[in-house]
Amino acid sequence: MTTSKPTFTIAIQPPPGPTTTLHLPTHPSAASNPPLFNDAMQIRMRVFVDEQHCTPESEIDADDTRSWQWVIYAWTGAANNAQDSTSSSSSSSSSSSSTASSIPVAVIRLVPPPQPPHALLTHPHDAATKHLPDWDWTHEPCIKLTRVAVLPEYRGHKLGRRLVETALTWAATHAGEIDAAAAQLATQAQAQGPAQTNDDFNSTVVEGGWSPASWRGLVLVHAQVDVEGMYRGLGFVTDEGLGRWDEEGIEHVGMFRRVEL
Repeated sequence: MTTSKPTFTIAIQPPPGPTTTLHLPTHPSAASNPPLFNDAMQIRMRVFVDEQHCTPESEIDADDTRSWQWVIYAWTGAANNAQDSTSSSSSSSSSSSSTASSIPVAVIRLVPPPQPPHALLTHPHDAATKHLPDWDWTHEPCIKLTRVAVLPEYRGHKLGRRLVETALTWAATHAGEIDAAAAQLATQAQAQGPAQTNDDFNSTVVEGGWSPASWRGLVLVHAQVDVEGMYRGLGFVTDEGLGRWDEEGIEHVGMFRRVEL
């Protein structure tokens, strides 16, 4: 009996929202998470925690409630007759055929602007960084692609490349949603006190505060050095000025590219 090759489909998880409390899959309240978020976390926990030995406590962070995620599902059985597509369904476990089954196998997360100051990542314990703000409003806004993970047994299908291309294609046609997410965080930040901005990127003064600059297509990845070549093949260029740094025991580099809006 031969095993049929899987068909891959993609589903998108919109930002859960700032009032949502998210839980690790092992938490008793994990069932309250959006179903697709739980699917994403299954992959993230297996790759980053089980395989790469990152700490589970840091796997869900402040960006998860404001970010988009895409999950690739591998279908076997009768689902191979389905189209290889992207959907916005919050659950991909159902099928019109009882002989079909799917599992989440790959994930990517898109974090809207702003990002934290880079020095908080590279020199978190330096005295000079202790007074830096939580968010960098002084440089050109960029989205960041993070949490890119593919289950070991599904590597070799170019799913990582497909995830990046899917996220970038979506971003290029949804700049308004990305700007709205940044504006929402700016509103929260202004409630906590004044923030430093940079007029070079056209932050707009509005009644009671300011509106952040619009996203112009700049994309950032913090790439593990062993996949730097993959991102280079996708048009990203390593920014040597960002240096190299350690995250959870893994060396990273910063890479940028721009998408046309």
